[in-house]
Amino acid sequence: MNIQLINKKAYDKKNNLTLKFLTEKKLEKAKFKKTLKKSGFNAKQESIATLHGKSLIFCGLADFSDENLRTAAATIAQHIKKYTYKSLSIEVDKESITPIIEGFILGDYEFNNYKSTDKKSKIKDLFLLCDNVKELSKPFEEAVIVAEATCFTRDLVNTPPDDLYPEIMAKIAKKLAKENELKCNILGKKELQKEKCNALLAVGRASRHDSKLIHLTYKPKNAKKIISLVGKGLTYDSGGLSLKPATSMVTMKMDKAGACAVLGIMKAVSELKLDIEVHGFIGAVENMIGGDAYKPDDVLRSRKGDTIEVRNTDAEGRLVLADVLDYAQDKTKPDYLFDFATLTGACMVALGQYTTGVMGHSSKLKHDIGKASRKAGELTATLPFNKHLKKQLKSEIADICNISNKPYGGAITAGLFLDNFIKEENKEKWLHFDIAGSAYTESPWDVNVHGATGAGVRFMTHFLESIK
Repeated sequence: MNIQLINKKAYDKKNNLTLKFLTEKKLEKAKFKKTLKKSGFNAKQESIATLHGKSLIFCGLADFSDENLRTAAATIAQHIKKYTYKSLSIEVDKESITPIIEGFILGDYEFNNYKSTDKKSKIKDLFLLCDNVKELSKPFEEAVIVAEATCFTRDLVNTPPDDLYPEIMAKIAKKLAKENELKCNILGKKELQKEKCNALLAVGRASRHDSKLIHLTYKPKNAKKIISLVGKGLTYDSGGLSLKPATSMVTMKMDKAGACAVLGIMKAVSELKLDIEVHGFIGAVENMIGGDAYKPDDVLRSRKGDTIEVRNTDAEGRLVLADVLDYAQDKTKPDYLFDFATLTGACMVALGQYTTGVMGHSSKLKHDIGKASRKAGELTATLPFNKHLKKQLKSEIADICNISNKPYGGAITAGLFLDNFIKEENKEKWLHFDIAGSAYTESPWDVNVHGATGAGVRFMTHFLESIK
């Protein structure tokens, strides 16, 4: 959908559908109140009524909060796909423009790359009508950039594993770097061996696709802060020799969602031209089975030098992140260090399938992320570290075990495993985001259609914009 910001006085409404949001209170004063009520419209949140004779569509709102505007816009974007109008228009102001843009772009998203017939909406244009185009130009551009970066992330996550494996992810990173004037460095097998990234290499050993470590850099002049983002890029995860059940392997293309989020954030940051230096580090690996697969009972020596007892080869993402986090900390001196990973099913057990789990040591940083996520319309919740759960990672034969010795607190013990690879000077600067539940959905909710959600892109971009 092509979105344009136009002065409402200069707008011509030919073959156009006009959208109006109504609360229950506003419905009582609406021009077509009787007709709307006869149609059963009650102005409840996301209820819809269309008066085709007047080329009007009404959508109910509980109130004019960002959250309700965003979800209502997404609902309308899906609803009007069957209509044959050429365009849709709606009046916006400084408060409503961002959630309305995000709702329409995210709600209108479709992944049809593999369908032989693509039934596209007849409505090609969305006109945002306002009194002062100049005043709203900046929030308009920013909202479009963030929403489109989220859709870019969704496209990558939704791409099947036979079409997006580590080498392809490296090519995508190079293409993004070229288009957005970023620096890009790719480490292949020889470079990873030289860096002693043995945990990462072990995970990808049975795949026919070589593992990659990708480093993207956005470096403006006079940057205020340095931020390092680390993404888990399991382009496919079979579980390795600790093989997943067949039903659990379906949708495992989404195990690269952390890496894709990092790529999406790098795209947004560079297009917003934020005055911060941002580094994106990605461990792109495929976890397969075969004669060369790493095994339960193996002991791996990480890049940091710590030995890791492998008790389950399906706890592979943390092994990849262990080496990438260590590499990232050596290559940059960050003011903030964040990792994104579809790390544990346990996070969904703890928080449900809609919420990103946030873990780390800094209460202030967790508070600031919570504030940014509420603004962005993404759900986050903190899971607390404690010394007793940390003891469950004890190994009798190595420095640490890759899974807990008890079946409880799985999301937190995975976070504590990563914490082992965070340098002491970075403990208060680091947060871990478990997006296992929030990154992918098979049932549409909020602004998310079937498939990837682009989790992490919006709240992290909002946080980075707030840095002073």
